[in-house]
Amino acid sequence: MKQKKKIIQSFLIFVLISSCGGGGGGYNNTSKISNTTTTATTTNNYGWTPNIFLPASTYKNRCVNPRLEVINPFTNQTYLDISGTILDQNHYLRSFSNDTYLWYDQIVDVDPALSTTSEYFNLLKAPHDRFHFSMPSDEWAALAQSGISVGYGATWIFSGTSSERKIFVAYTDPNTPATQPNVGLKRGAEIISIDGVNATSDDTVSLNNGLYPNATGETHSFVIRDTSTSELRSIEMESSKITSTPVQKVSTISTGSGDLGYMLFNDHIATSEKGLYDAITELKSNNISGLIIDLRYNGGGYLAIASQLAYMIAGPVATAGRSFELTEFNDKYPITDIWGDPITPMPFYTTTIGLSTLSQGIPLPTLELSKVFVITSEDTCSASEAIINALQGVDVEVIQIGSTTCGKPYGFYPQDNCSVTYFTIQFKGVNAKGFGDYAYGFSPENEVNSMGVKIKGCFANDDLSYELGNSSETSLTKAINYYLTESCDNPTSLSLSQQKKSKQKTIKKYYIKKSMWHKNRIM
Repeated sequence: MKQKKKIIQSFLIFVLISSCGGGGGGYNNTSKISNTTTTATTTNNYGWTPNIFLPASTYKNRCVNPRLEVINPFTNQTYLDISGTILDQNHYLRSFSNDTYLWYDQIVDVDPALSTTSEYFNLLKAPHDRFHFSMPSDEWAALAQSGISVGYGATWIFSGTSSERKIFVAYTDPNTPATQPNVGLKRGAEIISIDGVNATSDDTVSLNNGLYPNATGETHSFVIRDTSTSELRSIEMESSKITSTPVQKVSTISTGSGDLGYMLFNDHIATSEKGLYDAITELKSNNISGLIIDLRYNGGGYLAIASQLAYMIAGPVATAGRSFELTEFNDKYPITDIWGDPITPMPFYTTTIGLSTLSQGIPLPTLELSKVFVITSEDTCSASEAIINALQGVDVEVIQIGSTTCGKPYGFYPQDNCSVTYFTIQFKGVNAKGFGDYAYGFSPENEVNSMGVKIKGCFANDDLSYELGNSSETSLTKAINYYLTESCDNPTSLSLSQQKKSKQKTIKKYYIKKSMWHKNRIM
């Protein structure tokens, strides 16, 4: 499978994944599938009868391009691919989806001989499903285990239509090309041009080549405007393998009513286990009386990491005998999950589970807070929303600062087949009180025109004028003010009527650097 460039069209950014094969075939006994690297003739030995499905294992690991040895990076189990066809691969997806997909009865059963594999997978979903995706298995393993990807260490924000497009830096990871002294990219810096192409240009190929390099060692030139000046400056960055730092900017903020802890948490990847452990240990030693978790760019990842963080916030008394989340599958799995194991609630994990450099079984530090502040945006998704929901399920009060979250109480068991890992929604999560109906997200109680589940807190637009963690940044200012006054009535707050006007003028931002994997809950 090849991953195409992310393409800017109008103001929407789509990640397009091309197929293992090329053009489709007809409804015949044979069809020819080809692309620039592979040509294979497939033979339909199975036929196709609508709504009749053989077990997915019939077609599992039958591949056009079989791998000689496949090692599961998470279990170290080894297995083999065998020679197969595009039709085998499509039949596998058809059977697997019919068996495990949460809304399997909303899939229109289409002849698997008519499409390439990627095209066919895109058909195997309900009309309302926004989260269906796949990615190359090697990329998935690198991201999930260590957060490694190719780039500069900067996360981009796009806003506006193509003719008014603006590109900003949302945040950077330390010790990356973006933060080198001769580059010095910081939050809020605007990208004016890339390799001589203006940010508003229709030459989206050149823009994407610069923003999203395909390989390490690529050098691209940028003209930028920093937030502190109207002057332009030129920089060059060379792409490299980037290891993200998911937990950043841990600090303690002194107030007249005790010290507040703050941390930026960007990804539920494996390495975040140690980052969160260290952050909570530090804040606990500082005797904080409140905590602000900045989740505005955290789209999700491992649900177990979310469980650990929720436990570290709430502590053993609040979570004793209660579940972090119970998963609900389709009606074919009322008692067992899709692998045949009994459906049991995910607990609040009280120890490390060995996802990071920490060994398994180390007791987690706890803050035992009855209230926590979370900073959110439309990119706060999935596993991040599970933290909010789970804490409310054990009566920890969550105060939300920012805007409505993405609305994804659903998740996947990633499934590798023929070098591609597929993510098809298989479960819905509910908290200890049985609640999981937040498909429209969570919203601060004073945010207008929102269908999200309302919880206490204050609406705030994302503020690029200050670094994250700076107490002058709008969302953090509002969180501190609410901690002190339990209200949103401070100079930077907006009345409901002002919000309506503001929302009309505010350009929606699209945080496009992260892959779809980062916007999910993964078992």
